[in-house]
Amino acid sequence: MIAVHISVYGEVQGTGFRTWSKEQADKFSLSGWTRKASDGSIEIFSQGEEEKINDFVSICWDGPNMAFIDEVLVKDTNTDDSISVFEIL
Repeated sequence: MIAVHISVYGEVQGTGFRTWSKEQADKFSLSGWTRKASDGSIEIFSQGEEEKINDFVSICWDGPNMAFIDEVLVKDTNTDDSISVFEIL
């Protein structure tokens, strides 16, 4: 299992991005969380199988229909055994 911290920039707040990212994470059986960041981006912590994480990161470039993605930054991070579901914070 691996974990990543994802920052999604562009027109992403107010577009349903957090709900969309939860739906996608659930499809990939990932755990973690998503939240609004103070700088207008969306922050995501996600952990799971490497292939599923890579697929999840790839679709973050698409986002929901109302979102316009400028940049997706991904950093490897430590897994968190206390997280077993994907939540919207």
